[in-house]
Amino acid sequence: MKQFTPKKLYTAEGETLKGTPWNEYPRPQLVRKNWLCLNGEWSFCFEGEAQESILVPFCPESLLSGYEGRLEYGKRMRYERSFRIPENWSGRIMLHFGAVSRSCDVLVNGSTVAKNDNGYLPFSADITDFVKGGDNLLTVIAVNDLSTQYPYGKQKKDRGGMWYTPVSGIWQTVWLEPVPDDHITGIRIDADLKGADIHVYGVSEGTVYFEGREQKFEDGFARLVPASPRYWTPEDPYLYRFTVTSGEDEAESYFALRTVSAETVNGIPRICLNGKPYYFNGLLDQGYFSDGIYTPASPEMYASDIQALKALGFNTLRKHIKIEPLRFYYECDRLGMIVFQDMVNNGIYSFRRDTLRPTLGLKKINDSHTNTDTRSREIFLDSMKKTAVHLYNCPCILLWTIFNEGWGQFEADKAYDVLKSLDPRRLIDSTSGWFHQKKTDVDSLHIYFGKLKLGKRRDIPQFLSEFGGYVYKIGDHSYNTEKTYGYKLFKSKEEYIDAFRKVYLEQLVPLAEQGLCGSIYTQVSDVEDETNGIFTYDRKVCRLDPEDTKGISDSLMNAVSG
Repeated sequence: MKQFTPKKLYTAEGETLKGTPWNEYPRPQLVRKNWLCLNGEWSFCFEGEAQESILVPFCPESLLSGYEGRLEYGKRMRYERSFRIPENWSGRIMLHFGAVSRSCDVLVNGSTVAKNDNGYLPFSADITDFVKGGDNLLTVIAVNDLSTQYPYGKQKKDRGGMWYTPVSGIWQTVWLEPVPDDHITGIRIDADLKGADIHVYGVSEGTVYFEGREQKFEDGFARLVPASPRYWTPEDPYLYRFTVTSGEDEAESYFALRTVSAETVNGIPRICLNGKPYYFNGLLDQGYFSDGIYTPASPEMYASDIQALKALGFNTLRKHIKIEPLRFYYECDRLGMIVFQDMVNNGIYSFRRDTLRPTLGLKKINDSHTNTDTRSREIFLDSMKKTAVHLYNCPCILLWTIFNEGWGQFEADKAYDVLKSLDPRRLIDSTSGWFHQKKTDVDSLHIYFGKLKLGKRRDIPQFLSEFGGYVYKIGDHSYNTEKTYGYKLFKSKEEYIDAFRKVYLEQLVPLAEQGLCGSIYTQVSDVEDETNGIFTYDRKVCRLDPEDTKGISDSLMNAVSG
């Protein structure tokens, strides 16, 4: 049997990558002046094999990592590098990891300083008592066992179709920063259309510098009210910046004035941005890159994607079962791109139950009897809670998706209550696609075959959370030149563009007039076998030009605004 060999596709940024990758401050809403990036060349090996070099923060499966050895899932990987603490640093020394897949132990000079078992969320350690003058040794022992008990997204050892190459080990920035003994450990921001409540953690008193004036905070709280409120929208993504000081600590942050709500307008349930009906013209964004897989060659690639998609008239990205580095959300905040954020799935996927039966129209299920593994349920809810806390301050995020197409789904109504209690200011799509239960803020449908239509519930906003998936394959920029995965194949660019315009203008616009509030076209880019992206996998070709989508976004917005 002939073994499939993927085509090596580099992005333009990957081809010119030099120096220390991702050498930019990783936490945009709690920025300090002093920090040290530990990305770059590390030594690396699978347990029992010879050490090689790897380029962090790119996973060993990726082209950009430079690793060409054998990959063994379930076997331990060992990363090592040395570092020195800058002589001008004082106070406590914090070590931060953006994400390590799937679990890891972290050692400094042979002593364990941290353990982590969630491959999508950041973690930190105070290493002050473990470092010394001169060289220090940082070791990370990681393993990707592809356990379905833990969040895994679309990773699969036997990749193909809608399942992709796994991501192991370090895949986000590793960095150090000094902090005073008494320091700001976090900030929570609750904004409305008049101002923002700022909750400061770790210290109780200090000063907030905002719009040229000083304001004291006590008991870790301050209310910031702009002199002339300016609402955040994709058309005007205005951010208010402020600085918090307490003792010797200082950190910069930002907020935006915006609200999202479900309201009845002219007898039709609508999703409203800042109190006004809005059409969320979106794309499914899986966050994969041909040469870095989970990690683009440069964080500037996020901005490039967003700007190109906005030029095509899109205003929303559904971040599909992946949590990105915080830099992605900052670019969405800064440039004006709404995000509908998925939770990362765990649990066992069943093609027959989760895909085949719903595709045939069997879309009801009692989810109290699904994903019955108690530990798996506990892990999912824990990850969901931590995700909501981690991304809470991002103005761009307006909606959470809990379960996608039944993957790992269980007791969705209870999960809705848990998430709503943590974040009552955002909307929730409890069950994207099918297997709907009772509690959700939107009626969410996936339609890839047949004519587009509204759902059965008319008491809540209608949301087409996946559709499209049109394929116009460009062989020179395809990962798999032998197989093609998508939902409707076109042989020419002209046929592709014509079908794209028709589905929007002839189907979506009339549905928007009847109650459709948003639509998520599949997808931003090709991903491995899938060739249904607006961009090719290497981001070198965009299948659409602004002229091809002209008038679509205005027609959709006019349809909901009446």
